[in-house]
Amino acid sequence: MAKTIVMLTGKGKSSRILYHALSEDFHIEKIIQEEGVDRKKFLKRRAKRLGYWRVFGQILFQGALVPLLKKTSKKRADEIMAKYRLNDHSIDKNAIKEVTSVNAQTCMELLQNLKPDIVIVNGTRIISKKILNCVDATFINTHAGITPRYRGVHGGYWALANNDKDHCGVSVHLVDAGIDTGGVLYQKNIEPTPHDNFSTYPLLQLAEGISLMKKAIKDVMAKQVKEVHPDLDSKLWSHPTIWSYMWKRIMRGVK
Repeated sequence: MAKTIVMLTGKGKSSRILYHALSEDFHIEKIIQEEGVDRKKFLKRRAKRLGYWRVFGQILFQGALVPLLKKTSKKRADEIMAKYRLNDHSIDKNAIKEVTSVNAQTCMELLQNLKPDIVIVNGTRIISKKILNCVDATFINTHAGITPRYRGVHGGYWALANNDKDHCGVSVHLVDAGIDTGGVLYQKNIEPTPHDNFSTYPLLQLAEGISLMKKAIKDVMAKQVKEVHPDLDSKLWSHPTIWSYMWKRIMRGVK
C-alpha cells in the first residue's frame, strides 16, 4: 500500500532543492509552507536568551560578511549544484498550501485532512507537540550538523571551527518537540575543499543529506526504521558573531 508523504517547509532554497530531489523517487502529496518568522520579534527573543551584544555581532556577520561570502563562492556553489544535480527552481503553486506557521490551527487541520504516513520537515520553526501528535505519521528532518553534538544552526561550520572535522556532517533524524533531539536514522560526514566556506558547507550537507533522507523514507515504508542515539555530548549552537568568525578565520583558517 502506497504511503502518503507531505512536506512541512519554510520558503528557503533548501526546501525547493529537497522537494525536487525527493520528487524524483517519491510522490509528494502536498507541501505545507509556513511564512517567515517576524524578524523583529525573533531577534528580541534571541537577544533575551543570548544577550544584546552577541546578537548585535550576529546581525553584523549576517548582514556584512555572509553576502560577501556568497558572492565570492558563487562559482563553488554552482559546482556543487551541478555535481549533485540539485534543482532550486520554483515549485508549482498548486503543490503548495501556505500557512502562517507550522504550529497554526490551519496547519493541523491540513495535516489531519491529508492523513500523511510520512512528514518531511525542512526549514521550519520548532514544531509543537500538538502538531506532532495530531496525525499518526513519522516526522523526519534533515539537519545540517552531527547531532546531538551540533544541534541548532551551522553545525558544519562549528565542527570545523572547533577543530572537530570528524563530526562535520549531516544528520537525518526523527522529529520530537526538542531542537534536533530526535532519534538519529542516518549520519554522514562531508569533505569540504579549500574553496568552501560558511555559505557552501550547508549546500554540501544538503547534497549528502538528500540520499540519507531517501533511505530513511524507504525504511519507514518498509517498516524497518532503526533509530539510534549517538553517545556524544549535546550542545545547541547559534550564529557566529562577526568577531568570532574573523578570529576563527585568522587563527584556524576556517572560512
